[in-house]
Amino acid sequence: RIPTGGGMSAQDERTWSMLSHLSVLLSLVTGIGGPIAALVIWLVYKDRSQRVAFHALQSLWYQVAWIAIIFAYVIVSTVLTVVIIGILMFFLLPLIALIPIVHQCYAAYKVYQGVDYRFPVIADMIDRERRFA
Repeated sequence: RIPTGGGMSAQDERTWSMLSHLSVLLSLVTGIGGPIAALVIWLVYKDRSQRVAFHALQSLWYQVAWIAIIFAYVIVSTVLTVVIIGILMFFLLPLIALIPIVHQCYAAYKVYQGVDYRFPVIADMIDRERRFA
């Protein structure tokens, strides 16, 4: 369980944690705005609330990981167009791009309900960094 921050109400923590996950929606409009918004939320709230900081970092690293995955997928698809299967892979790209958006909207919903939603691997990575910081 993530301890609550000192000066923030539980409602404010839930709201800012939810917004950090919903920042992924900015990427639909701006392309890269989601990770930047999550980073800004983390920078502003990292000293005020461990919960908000945790969820903002989760959101940031989750979005960065998916950007890398989608970038690698596009590279592989481009290379495989030589053997035709790559063309078919490009049709799957919009569906693959929806995965992080849907997952983060679900995380935002759970966080707003008061559940400390944790992304696999990423949450453990953040916890490990906090222990050594």
